[in-house]
Amino acid sequence: MPHKIAVVGSNMMDLVTYVTRMPAPGETLEAPSFEMGHGGKGANQAVAAARLGSRIVMVSKVGDDAFADATIANFQANGIDTAHVGRVPGVSSGVAPIFVDASGENSILIVTGANAHLSPADIDAAATELGDCDLILMQMEIPAETVYHTIAWANANGVKTLLNPAPAASNLDMSRIAAVSFLAPNETELAILSGLPVGDEREAEVAARSLIAKGVGTVIVTMGSRGALLVEAQATRRVEPVKVTPVDTTGAGDAFIGAFAHFHAAGKPVFDALETAAAYAADSVTKRGTQKSYARADEFERSGAGSR
Repeated sequence: MPHKIAVVGSNMMDLVTYVTRMPAPGETLEAPSFEMGHGGKGANQAVAAARLGSRIVMVSKVGDDAFADATIANFQANGIDTAHVGRVPGVSSGVAPIFVDASGENSILIVTGANAHLSPADIDAAATELGDCDLILMQMEIPAETVYHTIAWANANGVKTLLNPAPAASNLDMSRIAAVSFLAPNETELAILSGLPVGDEREAEVAARSLIAKGVGTVIVTMGSRGALLVEAQATRRVEPVKVTPVDTTGAGDAFIGAFAHFHAAGKPVFDALETAAAYAADSVTKRGTQKSYARADEFERSGAGSR
């Protein structure tokens, strides 16, 4: 039976506008195209891992609007268990207006909506399912107290955890996330969490080691087109980027984390899983959209990137 991963996190409806350039303040521009898609960091990571073959249980919240049914249907279409995706009456589902320029770079706003209602009680209600998991993924588009509770619960029950601290906040209580197995910030998030400069790879390693000194097991620093750093207590290794011509970078970080979770839970050593995840994320940026750019396992293998 495939390994099992839980995602305690957000879902969003992506509202994607493709632009030739970003408008200046007060300026109105005509945009070439618009698309709607499914997103949210939690949902993205869940779909990436599910498409690669992991069994996924989603612990999340939707509103009572038209987006809620579509979100649940999308989870189910990707084979994700939705028994713990709850509806919040009188609240909108999460939405994310996204602007993508001609080079593939993006700017994103998020409206958390029902995601703000995911509570520690929801984690307790899903305890039986969570206890069977090889790994639990979390992000910060849900309340911090729910993240803290999940980490504490998982640590007490011997389940590995990965926290992608995005979006990062300077008031995140490091003492309550120190028990996490993997912490996966980008450079900006690492600077916020450590309070140290992260201007180059050497500074990134120093900042990551400051978090390991506080109890974090392993720090994975994502650096976009420059790859990633794996920082462990005894060593630091660089995950080289896979060079591609980007079309749309939206959701690439989530593709990387979801793929890492899948390959590591499936038995690959951490560094090997990160290398394969880097190839998976690179493949995703060659296509438009967020979740729809995530390859299924057979597609990934056929691309040749899956051999990493």
